[in-house]
Amino acid sequence: MKKLLRDTIFSRLFGLAMAAVVVSHIVTFILLFVFLGDHRPPPSPEHMPPHPPHGILHGPFLGFCLSMAIQLLLLAVAAWIGSRSLARPMQKLAAAASTLGNHEQPLAIPETGPEEARQSAKVFNQMQERLFQQMEERERFLAAVSHDLRTPLTRMKLRIEQLQNETTGEKLLDDVEEMRMMLDATLDYLRGSEESRQMLDITSLMAAIVDNMQDEGKAVSMHGEARPLAALPNELRRCISNLLENAIAYGKTAQVSMHDSQHELLICIEDQGPGIPEADLEKVFAPFVRLAISRNKNTGGVGLGLSIAREVARRHQGSLILKNRPEHQGLIAELRLPRG
Repeated sequence: MKKLLRDTIFSRLFGLAMAAVVVSHIVTFILLFVFLGDHRPPPSPEHMPPHPPHGILHGPFLGFCLSMAIQLLLLAVAAWIGSRSLARPMQKLAAAASTLGNHEQPLAIPETGPEEARQSAKVFNQMQERLFQQMEERERFLAAVSHDLRTPLTRMKLRIEQLQNETTGEKLLDDVEEMRMMLDATLDYLRGSEESRQMLDITSLMAAIVDNMQDEGKAVSMHGEARPLAALPNELRRCISNLLENAIAYGKTAQVSMHDSQHELLICIEDQGPGIPEADLEKVFAPFVRLAISRNKNTGGVGLGLSIAREVARRHQGSLILKNRPEHQGLIAELRLPRG
């Protein structure tokens, strides 16, 4: 019943057809039995039949009611079939659009149905074919850039190590390492992920990340637990690690809390750093954007950590927002991952 009551093309077409059928039958009934009925006076008693029929459902009236009911049923079936046949191509198009990008190769939808539906399917197939071609070209370009840039960086590193001046060599090596980090971060951001979803033990994942950071001497704590969630394991690990590294870099400490519910999992990461001005809370998610407070080698990074984290959240159909702590100094990163 809920499916019929939803505002869809099928429900609108079916409702319109049924409304027209019902109204036409009501009008026909009124014309036949009100305006065109037999208004002559009743016959005299001697002309009355010896056994008059009981009730009104008899004779011609009963036949008329049955014929009307059969017509209504047949028209309803015809309206149902017609509406469903008209709405099905649009439903297929919507289903294909919702899964666009989830497959390694484009899945063409059948170009069937009315002319408008065939044209829409054709345009959609052409669009996704062009998108997949652009993605393949981007992958080839990234592979070429990665290969071409790593080779001179390696040669530079080897030659710098042969310099006599150790101070100058160390500075140049730091510059080369910074260039390598920027290259790796940029390629990782553009390359995206090709892994598939699987049921992931979120509690174990969070505990492993926190334990590793604690072994490195970082002040990270965690509380709460969550049920397994369908996720991209490596991508989610990367997202959470970026958020924790960001919290440690600016707040020295990080507190992780998990709040599980039937519909979504909320992961909060809090720090005690300086926070971010309200006007810049969205700006920091843009690639390569760093605020003035972070423009140094110790904390600045390359400006892609939060961009990558939000992109991972979107791949999980979730969200990532930043907000300042209401009463204390620091920042809160809220990662919401829907279930189902």
